[in-house]
Amino acid sequence: MVASTPVMRTPDERFEHLPDYPFEPNYVQVETRGLDSLRMHYVDAGPPDGPVVLLMHGQPTWSYLYRTTIAVLADAGLRVVAPDNIGYGRSDKPTDPTDYTFKRHVDWLHGLVVGLDLRDVTLVVQDWGGPLGLSVLAREQDRFARVVATNTILHTCDPALDGELTWAHHGVGGSRMMLEEALLDYVAFYQRAPDIVPSFFLEAVAGPLPADVLAAYDAPFPDRTHKAGLRQLISLIPLTRNDPGAAIGRATMGVLQCWEKPFLTAYSDGDPATRGWDRVFQRMVPGARGQNHVTIAGAGHFVQEQRGEELGRIVAEFVAHTSSTAN
Repeated sequence: MVASTPVMRTPDERFEHLPDYPFEPNYVQVETRGLDSLRMHYVDAGPPDGPVVLLMHGQPTWSYLYRTTIAVLADAGLRVVAPDNIGYGRSDKPTDPTDYTFKRHVDWLHGLVVGLDLRDVTLVVQDWGGPLGLSVLAREQDRFARVVATNTILHTCDPALDGELTWAHHGVGGSRMMLEEALLDYVAFYQRAPDIVPSFFLEAVAGPLPADVLAAYDAPFPDRTHKAGLRQLISLIPLTRNDPGAAIGRATMGVLQCWEKPFLTAYSDGDPATRGWDRVFQRMVPGARGQNHVTIAGAGHFVQEQRGEELGRIVAEFVAHTSSTAN
């Protein structure tokens, strides 16, 4: 049975004249069980026949976050595909918060990759882009050639993470969890705050930013009817090992533990929320061994906003180096 719930589309005029974001909109229909087909937006820049780089954003951003990275990659001769998650950017926004689940977000992104028939993909993930994008990779391994992970995690709740992470997020013993207080504060704030404004978080973590840039981050969300997905995603963070998202995370990590294609970490030096996961990936993923992993200096969680051009150069060089090595 397919549910027909109200879906919002942000008016096009909200996206006119955004600073450094000249990209024409592109759309693909994506599906998940139990809901009507939805329209997912993506940026498609650079030469159409170039090697594909798929840029995955997280919370509370959209493809605008990657604007300077996109320009560098396109100039390097790469085809850049940067989608907006359902509920974000120019993508459709169901108004019922319960329409958004961890699995459905993976389904929607999977639908984009298959719908566009993307192949030989370099996957770049940050924040929620990691749990979602890497889970798509786990389903479609043959479509992906390499990974660049920056400031992201996997929600496994694995007790073995004890002592590995700056922000605790792991099981303890048989039925207890160790969770960073700041993480619980973050989850509670998203559920209790009267309103959620993306620019508040961008300014707090990556600021000071120009007023027109802050307005651009808020552009997709003109009122509360457009913010169900924005608010709900944080409630999908698995806080126990029993959470369905934790099961997805463990399954994805199981695939990555056998992933021998190139895997690069490029974390910033100023993001305690994800610090330690770079070392976890380096240790757990066979394809990460022997890579020239990078620490990006002078940036916080939103590394694309503060060091977007540098990130673009890192990705372009990684693609060029690993392509030539493979040949």
